[in-house]
Amino acid sequence: NHIVASDSLDRFYPQALSNIVWAYATAGVRHPKLFEKLANHVVESDSLDQFIPQDFSNTIWAYATAGINNPKLFGEVANHIVKTDNLDRFDPQTLSNIVWAYATANVPHSKLFQKVANHIVESDKMDRFNSRNFSNIVWAYATAQVSHPKMFRKVAKAVIQRKEEFDSQAVANLLWSYTTMGIIDKQLFLSFVSTAAKLIGTYNNQDIANIARAYAVAGVDAPTLFNDRFINKCVEKKDGFVIKDLSQLHQWHLWQTKEKSNSGLPVDLQERCFNAFISDEPTVSKLQEDVVAQLSFIGLDPKEEVLMGSGYRIDVLVEVNGKTIGVEVDGPHHFIGKGRSPLARTILKRRQVPPIDGIELVSV
Repeated sequence: NHIVASDSLDRFYPQALSNIVWAYATAGVRHPKLFEKLANHVVESDSLDQFIPQDFSNTIWAYATAGINNPKLFGEVANHIVKTDNLDRFDPQTLSNIVWAYATANVPHSKLFQKVANHIVESDKMDRFNSRNFSNIVWAYATAQVSHPKMFRKVAKAVIQRKEEFDSQAVANLLWSYTTMGIIDKQLFLSFVSTAAKLIGTYNNQDIANIARAYAVAGVDAPTLFNDRFINKCVEKKDGFVIKDLSQLHQWHLWQTKEKSNSGLPVDLQERCFNAFISDEPTVSKLQEDVVAQLSFIGLDPKEEVLMGSGYRIDVLVEVNGKTIGVEVDGPHHFIGKGRSPLARTILKRRQVPPIDGIELVSV
């Protein structure tokens, strides 16, 4: 309250400002007026040239952690970093904190993410990154839906050599990030099977669901990971799974039982997962309405949002010469960013529906 009431913050050096918001965020104490006062000062004073990399990192991290969004501050900081000649003064922790903060705050800034990714690709100091740096960075890019295949390839090569350094959360975030971006690196997933298996007793519910779905998307068989111990752990933690976790476990169960003919979840948990998976209310896009109109115009009898035995809903189902065909209307939200690489959910649906439900899928 004293700082908020101050006429000016000109006597506060950048390190002092960043330390203050970092302290409040770390303590879990939200004070929106304080955060607004400091953000306005930074934006209006044009003082970013006086910030060192850690000041940027601590400040942006604090706002994201506190859940206080300030687009102007985030924009000014990102633009300043983008204009920097190089990022050699930014250590791995600083870089990971910055991209993590922008992803967590849901503030898109593609130029900043491209700048950081290019720096990592060109870096010859990957040994300075620790496991949490690696996992947080790829998590940030996956969450922000920013594609940079070269960076993901370089990180994969580095982490394979250092997989034993990863803890449970780092493993789960790493593998989730690759499949979320539609990057199916078989070597990466095969390399992490033993590490992931050894950590089975330390995963939380979200970690279990993320790892299960990641391997399902990658299609990498891992019997030493997905065995009775894994299933028992799912049963042990069954009351802690939220709808999203249960939905991901349903997709893993389909992969294990329908695609691989392996053991899956026990019936009661399986039913909970199925019910969670089908609980989302379908939404119909304008593009889907147009597709349905054209299918009707040419004499077909399209049925919309058909629930299949697998639990997947097909956008449009038609009969053509006695053959059932599913038409998936894949708009922009089925792909990564503005590109044409399919999201993990699109990859799985395209792969699982034909063999399980016995229909051909056509993407429009």
